[in-house]
Amino acid sequence: MKNYLIFRTDRIGDFLLTAILIRAIKRNDPNCFIHVIGSIKNYNYIKSFKSVNEVFLLKKGFFNRLKLLILLKKKKYQNVIIHDSKQRSKIISFFLSKEKIINTDVLSNSSHFNNIMHILESLNFNFNISDLDTLEDRTFIPTSSNTQISNLKESYTLFHFDEKWIYNKSISNYTNIEPSEDALISLFNSIVSKTNLNLVISTGLDTPNILKKIFSNRFNSKVFLYEDSNFFDIERLINNSNLLISCHGAVSHVAAAKNIKQVDIIDRSYNYSRWTDHFRNYQSLNRKTFSELSTDIINLL
Repeated sequence: MKNYLIFRTDRIGDFLLTAILIRAIKRNDPNCFIHVIGSIKNYNYIKSFKSVNEVFLLKKGFFNRLKLLILLKKKKYQNVIIHDSKQRSKIISFFLSKEKIINTDVLSNSSHFNNIMHILESLNFNFNISDLDTLEDRTFIPTSSNTQISNLKESYTLFHFDEKWIYNKSISNYTNIEPSEDALISLFNSIVSKTNLNLVISTGLDTPNILKKIFSNRFNSKVFLYEDSNFFDIERLINNSNLLISCHGAVSHVAAAKNIKQVDIIDRSYNYSRWTDHFRNYQSLNRKTFSELSTDIINLL
């Protein structure tokens, strides 16, 4: 019975790539134990995956990391996989008892999916298309605290409006796509008209001010704002939607894992194909002025 240790000390979207690898390892080696070292950003999410036997939280501070190292040294790992390419992960792994270490740094110019294929090949494992269905592999999804989400029944399009749509909260060299209130209302109305479906707007835990202003007065009976949603809530919204429209992030990986149609807003300055070359039911649009972007979105519906 083999033990695997996988480092994924970054974010939820990054872990959803590793979830493909974990699902493939478990399918090829059903009796194995898989341990993952996560971060404060993805720890609770990783714990919801039944193929992960144990999750360790990498905390900040020398003594916290020393405690983790002492704990890990008591275990015998056949394979240690550094899937986050972090220096801290390499340092910890150096001191562990292991038979093989796999570091994806050597494949830094390849896509992340090709890196997974390389790791599986190194383990003498095969890949199956079902390994992409990572969200089938759950122990639990917490019950939503948002009763609106729990009661949502009719078909809908999901528009995830987060900080990436706001210029001074987005990456500084990304093209400005921030809309005016009137322009955003116009896009919402056009999406409803084109799809003939309800439109759900998700925001996460921090609702942008522009949405608060827009929804202070109800402008369309088929458009709904869902606020104060944690990531499990947003995942549930994506799972039950007909289409996701969003700026690229963890939500994009959820849609890909569930094979939900998505329109992904990306920036020309970054090679997103490294992250998305395994995505299914996927279309992308480059960031541009909001009026042009709105036209492109409607044309894809």
